[in-house]
Amino acid sequence: MPRVKHNITEAPPPPTRGVKASTFKLLLDTAMQLIQADGHIPSVAEVAVRSAVSRATAYRYFPTRSALITAVIDASLGPVRTIASDNSSGRERVRELFERTFPRFTEFEPQLRAAAQLSLEQGALERAGLLEEEPYRRGHRIRILEHAIAPLVPQLPPAVRDTLHRALSVVYGIEPYIILKDIWGLPDREVERIALWMADALIDAALRDARAVPLVAPPPSPRPRARPRARPDSSERT
Repeated sequence: MPRVKHNITEAPPPPTRGVKASTFKLLLDTAMQLIQADGHIPSVAEVAVRSAVSRATAYRYFPTRSALITAVIDASLGPVRTIASDNSSGRERVRELFERTFPRFTEFEPQLRAAAQLSLEQGALERAGLLEEEPYRRGHRIRILEHAIAPLVPQLPPAVRDTLHRALSVVYGIEPYIILKDIWGLPDREVERIALWMADALIDAALRDARAVPLVAPPPSPRPRARPRARPDSSERT
């Protein structure tokens, strides 16, 4: 299966008890509320002020905006990232994934948009050589979709399989909301319906392409052996 060329940013492990756990939760909840209300990524210092926590303390938990937004997305999508299915149909697994997780995307749309915003902002700064913080790297959908399409793998040549995997990653996540809501003005349910329609169409295309490409290249035909030259009999040698 294809892999991204960078390490995906992982959320900082939350403390499990005591004052540290409550402080972590306070900072995280405050960040979630600020994004929900204002639609932008707050700085760690802003979260500290709104939480009545010292900046030094806040930076110990979240040293960068990347660490902060990673924790926000982990809290928003935690259940999505652990979804597993034993359905033997790859198409049904993909449908099940979309139907179960898109309502979660709708619920946490501001947080997901903020993460996409940070990724775009940092990407532009990185290309210009101006990025001064650890970048936020996305990519958990790769593993999630890999599980969903697993039953289809035996039916698809590697190149077709990888194309399907990558194409599904375009329509799974916040991106359909950005296009279909911001440009087309569609409601959430229609976004979900069209995203699922696109997923079905991509699976159909992959299966159609697979029928035109053999799963295993036929072995090369054996080269004909040279016929041995006949040896002259004794009468011809005399």
